[in-house]
Amino acid sequence: MASPLSGRAGSRRLKALLALASPLLILLALVTVAIRPGSDRIQALPALAIGAGLLTNSWWRRRRRRHEILRALRQPQG
Repeated sequence: MASPLSGRAGSRRLKALLALASPLLILLALVTVAIRPGSDRIQALPALAIGAGLLTNSWWRRRRRRHEILRALRQPQG
């Protein structure tokens, strides 16, 4: 029996969920900081830092990959 996430459609769904994971982690941490009282807010800071780090890392890798593609396209054929 095939997995519900097998094939192209499943791969797209999985990639979409992974793309939303960092922003949702940041949102969850911010909601937690807003709801919890006093010193309990500190417990949400690691999730906020990890989410921001993952988002920044993703942005940086995408930027570098696009730069490499652009450089490869600009090289003369020969």
